[in-house]
Amino acid sequence: MKKVTGIGGVFFKSKDPKAINEWYKTHLGFDTTPYGTSFEWKQLEDDKKGLTQWNAFPDATKYFEPSTKEFMINYRVENLEALVEELKKEGVTILDKMETYDYGKFIHILDPEGNKIELWEPAD
Repeated sequence: MKKVTGIGGVFFKSKDPKAINEWYKTHLGFDTTPYGTSFEWKQLEDDKKGLTQWNAFPDATKYFEPSTKEFMINYRVENLEALVEELKKEGVTILDKMETYDYGKFIHILDPEGNKIELWEPAD
């Protein structure tokens, strides 16, 4: 089973997300909104469109908990339901229940060093 197919997002804590968004917009040309920016790309094997999200979160966010790290990576996956069952059998810590939105399915896990990881099956 193919597991991770790419990076779906890079999220990090910021003392002032609005100011950091503006800095990236001014100096690096990011097309930022209050939710960061999306980088669009095409998959080589089938030319399907994909997105990678970049977003600065407030320094006091609880979204990355229980991790104490300043960042969280979102990985794109295929067949999240089957992957979660496999991860459970392998003893991986699953932090929450799978959530489904119009743009895909999500669940959070922890790696052995306590990094919170967001897994995303896009609704391409």
